[in-house]
Amino acid sequence: MRIAGINWFGFETGNYVVHGLWSRDYKSMIDQMKSLGYNTIRLPYSDDILKSSTVPNSIDFSSGKNADLQGLNSLQVMDRIVAYAGQDGLKVILDRHRPDSGGQSALWYTAAVPESTWIADLKALAARYEGQDAVIGIDLHNEPHDPACWGCGDAATDWRLAAQRAGNAVLSVNPELLIFVEGVQTFNGVSGWWGGNLMGVGQYPVQLDVANRVVYSAHDYATSVAQQSWFSDPTFPDNMPGVWDKYWGYIFKQNIAPVWVGEFGTTLASTVDQKWLAALVSYLRPTSTYGADSFHWTFWSWNPNSGDTGGILKDDWATVDTVKDGYLASVKAPLFPSTGTGDGGGGDGGGSTAACSAAYTVSSDWGSGFNAEVKVTNTGTGAISSWKVSWAFGGSQQVTNIWNASYTQSGATVTAVNADHNGSVPAGGSVSFGFGAAPGGGGVPSVTCTAV
Repeated sequence: MRIAGINWFGFETGNYVVHGLWSRDYKSMIDQMKSLGYNTIRLPYSDDILKSSTVPNSIDFSSGKNADLQGLNSLQVMDRIVAYAGQDGLKVILDRHRPDSGGQSALWYTAAVPESTWIADLKALAARYEGQDAVIGIDLHNEPHDPACWGCGDAATDWRLAAQRAGNAVLSVNPELLIFVEGVQTFNGVSGWWGGNLMGVGQYPVQLDVANRVVYSAHDYATSVAQQSWFSDPTFPDNMPGVWDKYWGYIFKQNIAPVWVGEFGTTLASTVDQKWLAALVSYLRPTSTYGADSFHWTFWSWNPNSGDTGGILKDDWATVDTVKDGYLASVKAPLFPSTGTGDGGGGDGGGSTAACSAAYTVSSDWGSGFNAEVKVTNTGTGAISSWKVSWAFGGSQQVTNIWNASYTQSGATVTAVNADHNGSVPAGGSVSFGFGAAPGGGGVPSVTCTAV
């Protein structure tokens, strides 16, 4: 399976919970992630949430929103998010983002949060989610940077040795988890992004007591975060694959270990950023060509309130930035099997029927054009592997763009077919796609759905 997901931050901040719950119900947020084809959520946290007295703030409980989160502490809210994500077919990677909600740290410990606390808290989370297969691993520490080193042998600063100590501690209580290990900033005098330099892995690999548990994680950003020398290279963006090969891509290409780009993002405000994201998505390898034989990734971020990148959601915490999301379409991947609360019957006994329904909603209409969303629901008794939706416009409307589906249009008749990442829908499950068309004023046509 390919990890193809999104970062949803907030547990690491003074809100002590994922952001956006001040305006949305958490289940609707996760459902929307699923409908867009993200199959994994990276959840940043700080060690503050391991304190039983830490309670979340800025959650809206009006009109029945987030009703089952009332009275819970931060860890209990995380439990609910993990459980619902699993029911929806999404996996969760826990990310130890900060030692406390006050800010990032270069090393994995501080005077206030020593290494012993870091490791004890990692073990506590590993034990907490043992047997909960929605949680697939832990990102040990976010963006180690100078003076953190890789392979220097100093126990106080050698991140590779610390990752081994922490990774083995996690595996001692939950050997099923993946151990995600980010890079550093500088190796042998060559510097890159915080957490993005994995040049030392070839010489100094992380060695854990349980085989096949290490996943190396890089972070990569565009000029909206900071300028780097490679952006002003006259051969940009053709130089970028070589840059990525040097810092982290070689690990995957030489089959040393899997590689997960845990963070990458941009406002897309500049042409440089647009070229960077297009080049990176191509480098990550399209799912339609390579399947799971690819780099894994989680985009930064779901949240619109990431100051230097913005998010997949716009500032209203509901509208999708379809341009940004569209860049990622080729590297999205199928959902994981749901951990839902079904009857556990196992298989369909050969007697299932494939059926689906589609609900068409106009989300905005400005006269000269409109946007619409179509929700496809599996109404049969077994999982479906693909779907097709058809309708006929009432006038001269023409589809101008579409996301999370492909389409053909003949006259007024439009036929939309699932994308690679959202064709598989469990019984009772739903996925969505959206499109823009012009002109507006077309109303809501009748829609037919065919399932296979």
